[in-house]
Amino acid sequence: MSGVQLYVSSVSASREVRSQQSEVERVLEVKRINYKLIDISVSEALLEEMRSRAGDPNALPPQIFNGNNYCGDYHRFYEAVENDEIDAFLKLRAEEVQL
Repeated sequence: MSGVQLYVSSVSASREVRSQQSEVERVLEVKRINYKLIDISVSEALLEEMRSRAGDPNALPPQIFNGNNYCGDYHRFYEAVENDEIDAFLKLRAEEVQL
């Protein structure tokens, strides 16, 4: 896979998870960063894929990747936004950053 991928769950019962997912999507859209949304609620295989790729058997969405590189979870994403380091967090090359 190439580009930024955001693993989410459209049926999460957790208000916190839903809020975090919305915040990640909002930031990506405001910064005009293209991303692929992957809904883990569609199949158990996608949940297992997300957890395997994140290296955490208990990982919860949202989880963020760029290509085969794991970027992090919501907390790491939030820190990157607060520190104005989102491009580095997402491992974006200069040509992928839209002005």
